[in-house]
Amino acid sequence: MEYTFTTENFETEVLQSDIPVLVDFYAQWCPPCKMMAPIVEKTAEEFDGRLKVGKLDTDANIQIAQQYRVASIPTFMIFQGGKAVSSWLGASSSAEFKAKIEQVLAQ
Repeated sequence: MEYTFTTENFETEVLQSDIPVLVDFYAQWCPPCKMMAPIVEKTAEEFDGRLKVGKLDTDANIQIAQQYRVASIPTFMIFQGGKAVSSWLGASSSAEFKAKIEQVLAQ
């Protein structure tokens, strides 16, 4: 399941989550973001129960994007225990994307 994160639910859904959370900071107009959408969706299914996966529209939730210094999109961040523990930007292959997540979850 893929979540939609907003300014209103970010604290509850991301920062207070019992499991790690992958946040996809994106915008509707961003071609690399659109390219990554199916990979993010597949990741949500693959890691269901081990990782909460969701998107945050940076245009609609500017405060959160600024708070985490998101300057380029897509930016991906993994949150654990209320803190960002890993981040990377740009489009990547499905295998590279999955490897980055596995690395964080293995820690």
